Amino acid sequence: MEERVIKRLAEIVGPASVLESEEERLCHSYDATRRSALPDVVVRPQSTEQVAAVARLCTEEKIPLTPRGAGTGLSGGSVPVERGIVMSLTRMNRVREMAIEDLYAICEAGVVTQDFQKTAEEVSLFYPPDPASQNCCTIGGNVATAAGGMRCLKYGVTKNYLMGLEAVLPTGETIKTGARTVKSVVGFDLTRLMCGSEGTLAVVTAAILRLIPKPEHAETILAGFDGVEQAAAASAAVTAGGLTPAALELMDALSVSAVLRDASSQGLLAGEVGRAFGGAREGALLLAETDGFKEAAEHEAAAVEAVLKKAGARFVKRSSDGAEREALWEARRGVLAGLAKLKPITILEDATVPRSRIVEMVRAVGAVAARHGLTVAVFGHAGDGNLHPTILVDAPLEGRARDVRAAVSEMFDAALALGGTVSGEHGIGIDKAPFLRSEVGEAAFEIMRQLKKVFDPEGILNPGKLLV
Repeated sequence: MEERVIKRLAEIVGPASVLESEEERLCHSYDATRRSALPDVVVRPQSTEQVAAVARLCTEEKIPLTPRGAGTGLSGGSVPVERGIVMSLTRMNRVREMAIEDLYAICEAGVVTQDFQKTAEEVSLFYPPDPASQNCCTIGGNVATAAGGMRCLKYGVTKNYLMGLEAVLPTGETIKTGARTVKSVVGFDLTRLMCGSEGTLAVVTAAILRLIPKPEHAETILAGFDGVEQAAAASAAVTAGGLTPAALELMDALSVSAVLRDASSQGLLAGEVGRAFGGAREGALLLAETDGFKEAAEHEAAAVEAVLKKAGARFVKRSSDGAEREALWEARRGVLAGLAKLKPITILEDATVPRSRIVEMVRAVGAVAARHGLTVAVFGHAGDGNLHPTILVDAPLEGRARDVRAAVSEMFDAALALGGTVSGEHGIGIDKAPFLRSEVGEAAFEIMRQLKKVFDPEGILNPGKLLV
């Protein structure tokens, strides 16, 4: 990158916030996928004004600009595929306002999701979206991908808690969308348009987030089944029976085995699995949670238990102990990390289908794995039909690349044929860009391309993503 551009960046954000070393650039070159690309330079602004000035410079100089949070994305969305400048927003990490009476907060883009949740809970409020990477992912990244999590069955995803945005256009203008009020129907809903746009339309610098009262009580239910299809059918039976637990998660035998390799997940999980399956570490699990007022949470938990037993559960164990419950959910959040220890390459996907079709989707994944001779673990948010088939491959990937590509394509085809989508929560980014047009259709795809041109006439913002 030309020295005069580096000098102007230093004038905008300060010399210490312009990172040029290969090590620093390498640390900002990848996300949680296998993708990486080395940027020319990294900048770390601390204010909306600095973000606007950098964006304006990039448009003037036609330099690619890739916004980035914690880099935990699972679709390559923050990988700077056309080099240029990576803009890390992690230093914009203030909670600007906590409006307790009006049930909202204003957070900057770099606020860590779990930190914000804890801040809300200190005043007896609750921010439900809980991506698996919540201990490090950021609010800006959550908005960019419309992130979900385990509690979205009952509570919804990021977009359901997004009341408004502060965002910087690629041309340097700062816009504000939405309102701090419960109701607002003024003009086009630009807030929803930008949520899930993966940083291709504007750089989100702050968000107005809706809060709700913190639930009084929670009950966690662990149930074991002989196979993953049986567990998936039980999950569908729960929701079909008119029950809406806060979370309803599925882990197949391989996922359970991976979790149990970690000593921190022993205890209730290992004990129940060992007793039910003779220590063979087989069988599939469902993990559910009910919450709300104590009597209501207990009543719903009993109803969920009854459905699971009727669906053929080998065991059903319920707990309201805080430490025990947290250990179970920590084990669930650790599935991907556990699978990554089984094989050197893990390829996590995100196919989602209507809840009534989840058994068919599980069956389709199994057929695809068998057809291509691949090891595929299945876990995910069964309660809302969001599965994460994860392909495990020995290195080097090149030896199985053709089979992996074919398997992924066939799994997505199966999801679409069942009335589903190629992404429930990870976004499109680089990895799923080839599938977007086939899902939305040519007319809708062209409208998206035209909207991109309106927001970003020079095409500098997060190029090479989504609409390619």
